Amino acid sequence: MKTVLITGGAGFIGSHLCEFLLEKGFKVICMDNLITGNEDNIKHLNKNFKFINHDISKEIKVKEDIDYILHFASPASPVDYQKIPIQTLKAGSLGTHNTLGLALKKKAIYVLASTSEVYGDPLINPQPESYWGNVNPIGVRGCYDEAKRFAEALTVAYHRIHKLDTKIIRIFNTYGPRMRKYDGRVVPNFINQALENKPLTIYGKGKQTRSFCYVSDLVDGIYKLMLSDINEPVNMGNPEEHTVLEFAEIIKKLTKTKSKIEFNELPEDDPHVRCPDISKAKKELGWEPKVSLKDGINKTIEWFKEN
Repeated sequence: MKTVLITGGAGFIGSHLCEFLLEKGFKVICMDNLITGNEDNIKHLNKNFKFINHDISKEIKVKEDIDYILHFASPASPVDYQKIPIQTLKAGSLGTHNTLGLALKKKAIYVLASTSEVYGDPLINPQPESYWGNVNPIGVRGCYDEAKRFAEALTVAYHRIHKLDTKIIRIFNTYGPRMRKYDGRVVPNFINQALENKPLTIYGKGKQTRSFCYVSDLVDGIYKLMLSDINEPVNMGNPEEHTVLEFAEIIKKLTKTKSKIEFNELPEDDPHVRCPDISKAKKELGWEPKVSLKDGINKTIEWFKEN
C-alpha cells in the first residue's frame, strides 16, 4: 500500500484529494493547521487515514515511509490571504522548502499545487504554460501570487539539482461541495447570496471573465499528473469562459432566486481575464473536464442548502 502525505488536506480541494486517494487504495496522511481548513471535511475518513495538526512552515517530522507528497497547504481566497499575508508567504516559501526536503529524505514523488494566479492579470488569453505572467509583486494579491511563483522556482530547483521527481499543477478556478460559505470567491458568494435572496455582488461592471472547473474533475487531473512522468507545469481548469455577469445570471436561474445584481468597485489587481489553455493536459495526460457547469453548480447549490 502506497502512502501519500497531503498538506492542506483538511481544506476544500485537499479533503477531496484525501477521499479520492483512499478510494484508490492509498494510505493517506493529512497535515493541516486548520487556519483555513476544517476538520469537518475529513471527520468521515478513518480507515488508512491519519490526521496531523501541524504548521508546515515549521519543521516536519513523519515516521512513516512516504511515496508521494502533495503540497496543497496555503490560503487560496483573496479574503484569507489579504488578511494573513505573512502566513501565506510562509506556506509558499518555508512550507515548500520543508516539504521538498521531506520528499528528498523519503525519496517521494512531489506534487506542488500552484495556481493560475502566477499569470497575474494576463496580457494574453487563454493562458498557456509558456506565458510568464503579469504580476504586481507589491500589490494586495502579491503575497499569494509571489508565494506560488517562488514555490514553483524552488520546486524546479530541487528537480534540477537533486533530481527529485516533481510535478507542478497550475489550478484555475475550482468549485464544489466543502467550499466555505464566506470564502469570498465568486461561486460561494453568488450561491449563498442567491439562497438568502440578497443582492449578488459584482465587482466592476462584471465584464471580467472566469472559468469554472468542478472539483471532481480537478482531482482526477491531479491524480493523472501525480502518476505521470511530466515535470513541467501543467494547467488544469475548465476552458469554458464566462463573464462574471453571465455567471451571476446562471446562478440566479439555477437557484430561482429573487436576488438583484449589485455593482461595487473593482478590487486592486483583479484579473480582467482568466481562462486556461489545457492543450498540454489533454495531449499528455488525456485529461479534460467532464462535469458541465449546470450539473456542477446544481450539486454545489444542494450542498450549501444542506450545510
